Amino acid sequence: MLRGFRNFLLRASLIDLAIAVVIGVAFGTLIDAIVADLITPLIAALGGRPDFAGLMFRVNHSTFRYGALVNAILAFLIVAATVYFFVVLPVNKFLERTRAEKDITTRDCPECLGRIPAAARKCMFCASEVPPTIIGEMGAPILPGN
Repeated sequence: MLRGFRNFLLRASLIDLAIAVVIGVAFGTLIDAIVADLITPLIAALGGRPDFAGLMFRVNHSTFRYGALVNAILAFLIVAATVYFFVVLPVNKFLERTRAEKDITTRDCPECLGRIPAAARKCMFCASEVPPTIIGEMGAPILPGN
């Protein structure tokens, strides 16, 4: 039982996940500091208040610190934008490019509409002659009619 637990803890994916969490927490701390020490004082200066993070109001002896909430919202938006623009968007572009390269390797036969290789001159299904493709920039075939 302990051997299985040790093997579970030493798996590469678990160690990678732990490293990602530690780096993510450090990144979040850095963003919190940037928001609290740079961005919210700039916003506070525009609003005429010297300490934006200290904004609060009281109701029946209860203190509501909405400046800290605004700091947290700004930090979240910065982290979300950073993840989107530096992780999600590049990965989506890469996947889109690889999908486009796969789609270029085949085309439809004009007679039987079967999928044939892009470089084929004769359909493997109906044996009809098909016009050859023209190789364009970066080796990508330009299909007839495009």
